[in-house]
Amino acid sequence: MLFSPDNAGTQGRQLTRLRKWFTAAEVLKMATSDNAERLALCGARTPCPRPLGVVKPGAFADLLLVDGNPLADLTLVADPDKNFTVIMKEVVIDKDSRK
Repeated sequence: MLFSPDNAGTQGRQLTRLRKWFTAAEVLKMATSDNAERLALCGARTPCPRPLGVVKPGAFADLLLVDGNPLADLTLVADPDKNFTVIMKEVVIDKDSRK
């Protein structure tokens, strides 16, 4: 489901459906660091040669600034155009609506 270019527009909405079984913190962890750990298990076949799912020097990290608290309201991730104020991909700001 995640990382599929075909599903990129609906991934946030798909994540919110997991609230039925998991807390918001668990859903966000699964979508980020847990998935990164699984990709790292690919060894030499990993799609990313740098660490994923962590924020540290040398890591391959995307960062989001959310207008609100997704731990209190996971539905914020369902509408990234509206609720993601800053999107940083590969150390480059891709979106900054604060300006």
